[in-house]
Amino acid sequence: MAVRTSFEKNNNVGCFAKLTNAYCLVAVGGSENFYSVFEGELSDHIPVVHASIAGCRIIGRMCVGNRHGLLVPSSTTDQELQHLRNCLPDTVRLQRVEERLSALGNVAACNDYVALIHSDLDRETEEILADSLKVEVFRQTVADQVLVGSYSAFSNQGGLVHPKTSIEDQEELSSLLQVPLVAGTVNQGSELIAAGLVVNDWCAFCGADTTSTEVSVVESVFRLGDAAQPSTFATAMRDSLIDSMA
Repeated sequence: MAVRTSFEKNNNVGCFAKLTNAYCLVAVGGSENFYSVFEGELSDHIPVVHASIAGCRIIGRMCVGNRHGLLVPSSTTDQELQHLRNCLPDTVRLQRVEERLSALGNVAACNDYVALIHSDLDRETEEILADSLKVEVFRQTVADQVLVGSYSAFSNQGGLVHPKTSIEDQEELSSLLQVPLVAGTVNQGSELIAAGLVVNDWCAFCGADTTSTEVSVVESVFRLGDAAQPSTFATAMRDSLIDSMA
């Protein structure tokens, strides 16, 4: 299901949280209400970690990650890095990256299998991303916007992209990602998809201003109504794989 929330009356929840299938990061210093929304939905399945990155609370824009790993900018302090290392599951590979485009969440978007990145990202960063997150990497734009991490959000189930993304681009991105995509908005028409939405395979959190129509689009494309538990997804995916091989 998709849950509406806000961070200190700010609806850009994607700036203050990073959600994957293995962990969830939430910014320090917010109201207890913000944390409790995430913990209420997620704490039975994955750790919800209070964190800052490079002294910033906009952690969702500063890092990029999936269930395999988490990349943070070189400005992340040793203390912050150690805190993340202590709190994240052992299977998650944590790495600092020397990258001029240091707001990694704006210049890269990924699920557990594929990543889209800004066309000017360093080749070395691309290799680290592919290696640490175990993804195939494609240099792409979304609706002619280079900040792919800002204008798209996707899980292993589906994706939401900038409302001006053409049908041809949607089809191309969909074939790269191997998930269905829909062009849409959050927070009453905002094009900054990733600023107003965080999502994994069984849960999504969007800004409090997100309309019921926008919420229903999110629940539909990310298939959040199909199951409330991650285990059900694993079973369904396994079944479909067996069907396709039979």
